[in-house]
Amino acid sequence: MTDIEIAQSAKMLPVKEIAAKVGIEEDDLELYGKYKAKLSDDLWEKIKDRPNGKLILMTAINPTPAGEGKTTVSVGLHDALCRLGKKSIVALREPSLGPCFGIKGGAAGGGYAQLVPMEDLNLHFTGDLHAITAATNLLAAMVDNHIQQGNELDIDTRQVVWKRCVDMNDRALRNIVIGLGSKADGFVREDHFVITVASEIMAILCLTENMKDLKRRLSRIIVAYNRAGNPVTAADLQAVGAMAALLKEAIKPNMIQTLENNPAIVHGGPFANIAHGCNSVRATQTALKLADYVVTEAGFGADLGAEKFFDIKCRKAHLVPDAVVLVATVKALKYNGGLSKDELGSENLEALKKGIVNLEKHIENLHKFGVPVVVTLNHFLTDTDAEVAYIKEFCEARDCEFALTDVWAKGGAGGEELAKAVLNTLETKKSDFHYIYEDDVSLEGKIEIIAKEIYGADGVVYTPSAKKQLEKITQMGFQKFQICMAKNQYSLSDDPKKLGRPKDFTITIRDVYMSAGAGFIVALTGDVMTMPGLPKHPAAEKVDVTDDGRIIGLF
Repeated sequence: MTDIEIAQSAKMLPVKEIAAKVGIEEDDLELYGKYKAKLSDDLWEKIKDRPNGKLILMTAINPTPAGEGKTTVSVGLHDALCRLGKKSIVALREPSLGPCFGIKGGAAGGGYAQLVPMEDLNLHFTGDLHAITAATNLLAAMVDNHIQQGNELDIDTRQVVWKRCVDMNDRALRNIVIGLGSKADGFVREDHFVITVASEIMAILCLTENMKDLKRRLSRIIVAYNRAGNPVTAADLQAVGAMAALLKEAIKPNMIQTLENNPAIVHGGPFANIAHGCNSVRATQTALKLADYVVTEAGFGADLGAEKFFDIKCRKAHLVPDAVVLVATVKALKYNGGLSKDELGSENLEALKKGIVNLEKHIENLHKFGVPVVVTLNHFLTDTDAEVAYIKEFCEARDCEFALTDVWAKGGAGGEELAKAVLNTLETKKSDFHYIYEDDVSLEGKIEIIAKEIYGADGVVYTPSAKKQLEKITQMGFQKFQICMAKNQYSLSDDPKKLGRPKDFTITIRDVYMSAGAGFIVALTGDVMTMPGLPKHPAAEKVDVTDDGRIIGLF
């Protein structure tokens, strides 16, 4: 059966019964139908003084066309922990409509390790992304209206840096001209769109702790510079209150369930190759107070998602991860070893030995943060005993526990080996978590530490415009902000064609911009797009609704 057929055959429990498993009363739920709910602000006040559970981060090697199944393994590990009698919650990101209708697919897991209701989650869910889109575009409209109505703040129309957004892959909106028509239609200028999950308000929402913090962050957003070169903020435009009103419900975490009727908190969804790639701080903090074990994930490979989880999210939210699970597949490792996609089903130890260097680098990187590592192979029928044995020996020689996972086919039962390995690691190894750089390092120094230590680069090259932006940001007093690297997800380098463990390369920083509300600096490398495009045959072509209202073709 397809993922959606499996999901639609699930026997879901009312979300209030799911919430009760972790001690949440019905009064603390704001129901969105029978199977979805938001968690009230009052709940946090009741639980905030409880001790935290154990925090387990799920990450992966660099993604390949063979697929790694990180979200699937996250859900499966959570179900397995519950099967072993542990009080667990999985805390994940919300899917974006862009990948859903594009090529990557959704973010609800797969097979028998899924979140449900799957269609709701992958489409509109509880409207969080729509609220973020509306707040972003409201601010953009207020910028252009201010210019139209006399420009009291003396905004330089050539230096409007705030972009509009839409949660869809639409390349035609990357670079546009607005204000065409008559004088009453606005001031003509160049403008841009980003996908909603790459917007600053998405990042802000995911780093926000409460409404007061949200408004503080929104007020710091830099929308433009005036003719004197000074920043103009959302607070200057008196836009903060209205944006906060649009986001009032969106800042509350959402609760749904797995196929095995275990609780899942799903909230926020910044891209990891552009933004910081983690679910919301509020969701993770809430889960840690409700459960003894919390499984969360960071987007794409550990070079992007895990690094940002550690250096940005954990730092801002004062989180201490207790263990990391690193997901790989035999197929993906052989792909990194030079095999084509149609050659991956046959045993090839030589290609495996060439490609396993990608896994090796990610293990080394994770150990640099002082967190114990468990490596899991997302198991396929084509994996041979010799291949699995080689990877197991390789990982154990690098101080990692190793486990096979077969949750796609078997659900939580297929994750029990992994769950036991994680529990053993938590019992026998103590996390000595630390960041890869400190706040007082210069912005260029932080970029170079990430490039050299995490990517394995020899150095960093800056375009003149990127160099100028870094100098300006430093002069403005934001040098203590963290760095959010925007890089392709397929390679440790900034060239997606360099697989495995590239050597003898430099990272080119082509542009830099500030997310003052989020509290980090985005450094763009290579050809990373903040507004993706659709493929020749987008997944949207296969999606439909039957006469009785059932969605089909969604994975």
